[in-house]
Amino acid sequence: MTQSNAQMRTGYAAKRKAADVVIYIVLSVMVVIWIAPIVWLILQSFRGEPGITTSYLFPKKLTFDNYIRLFTDDQFPYGKWLLNTLIVAVCSCVISTLFILMVSYALSRLRFKSRKTFLNLGLVLGMFPGFMSMAAVYNIMDIFGLKQNLFALVIVYSAGAGLGYQISKGFFDTIPRSLDEAAKIDGATRNQIFWIIILPLSKPIVVYTALTTFIGPWADYIFVSYFMKANADNYTVALGLYEMLGNQTITRYFTTFCAGSVLIAIPITILFIVMQRFYVAGVTGGAVKG
Repeated sequence: MTQSNAQMRTGYAAKRKAADVVIYIVLSVMVVIWIAPIVWLILQSFRGEPGITTSYLFPKKLTFDNYIRLFTDDQFPYGKWLLNTLIVAVCSCVISTLFILMVSYALSRLRFKSRKTFLNLGLVLGMFPGFMSMAAVYNIMDIFGLKQNLFALVIVYSAGAGLGYQISKGFFDTIPRSLDEAAKIDGATRNQIFWIIILPLSKPIVVYTALTTFIGPWADYIFVSYFMKANADNYTVALGLYEMLGNQTITRYFTTFCAGSVLIAIPITILFIVMQRFYVAGVTGGAVKG
């Protein structure tokens, strides 16, 4: 009987090992498929040969000229676009993060008339893509004299941010209400409870919200292309890089475009690596147990 159990355990272990090998192989193939375009883009950014494509994978000549050209070329002022992108992304991130956290806290803690109606309405409105309202928003910005203005982009990215409350609200729901009640007994106001007690306990969701609200403006192309039109001085990097791919410029600027694409991805990559543990905690939820 003991020998039979040992054989069964051995057979089970062998099957488990074979299954693990298959899983590792599948994951390895997926990693190669996912990384291959990134590796190709990086190689192209260092390619010294002109042209859109080549018949070989590895460049015959490696150079930093493509990166230098980004900041020295007069036709495509990448440095100016990068600064515009940083200004819009940072301002939108700060405003949107505050909006989302405050709305989420109010919906999590306060009980008021039409609260459920607002929650359902916010969920329904969130199902519609933002670009559906581009024409109307553009006309409104034009009325206020903000057409083709970076401030207009900040307003567009921040104004509706409060509707992205779902994840933050779920996080705040995990924080015990007893903390609020204890603070009220000590004479704290709702405002003090939010800033002094709740936010310090919500570092994961604050970081998560800040990252997501920063990435949107940093990588957006649709709104920028519609709002800025021909005002190249106020382009962001996404629209500026796209302009390099025009019929008249793509052959000369393709490798420069690749260099710009690599460069714009570096800050986001660093942010995710540094803030990964907070980001994951924000998605999974859970603040204070008990």
